[in-house]
Amino acid sequence: LCCAPRKVYQLTVYRKDTKNQWARDDPGFVVVLALFLVVSAMSYSICLGTSWGSFFRAAAMFILVHFLLCGCVVATTFWLICNRHLRVFSYGHPEQAVEWLYAFDIHCNAFFPTFVLMYVGQYLLLPVLVRPNFLAAVLSNLLHGVAFAVYGYLTSLGYSFVPFLRRTEVFLYPAVVSIFAAVVLSCLDVNVTRLFILWLM
Repeated sequence: LCCAPRKVYQLTVYRKDTKNQWARDDPGFVVVLALFLVVSAMSYSICLGTSWGSFFRAAAMFILVHFLLCGCVVATTFWLICNRHLRVFSYGHPEQAVEWLYAFDIHCNAFFPTFVLMYVGQYLLLPVLVRPNFLAAVLSNLLHGVAFAVYGYLTSLGYSFVPFLRRTEVFLYPAVVSIFAAVVLSCLDVNVTRLFILWLM
């Protein structure tokens, strides 16, 4: 997903040809992502010296809100957009629609590189990103902006492999917004990492 995402989505085409479904048929990848988020919450808690209560709160927020709730909202929104506005209808062929589970699969695929940048990358760069200066704010906001841009790119890529969809590049628009937001926040000297750490404390 980080190095060759097209190969991952080529497997979805193969799955559609062999099993007649776009989505994964087991929740293993979701479980792995949830475990990664628990480890991430534990790592931040140890680094910041927070309480067990803060750890459980962070783990719940990472898994239930950041990953599952936001994922369900994004997947449902994009699923509706695809089926209502982006489908191409061909006469003589049965009507096809994007599966909701495939939309959630795309979220999971896009979430992993975002997790690597926003959770792991930020953790490794904490000594630099938490400094109270303008350069730290720029680096922090750029890291988050790039992470959201990667999410948008992988989302667009996932839908582009569905043959009956058109104009899937619309899913790249939020990526542009995220970069613009990073620039605006940097100009305002707002450091997203420092806000994140304050919330964890």
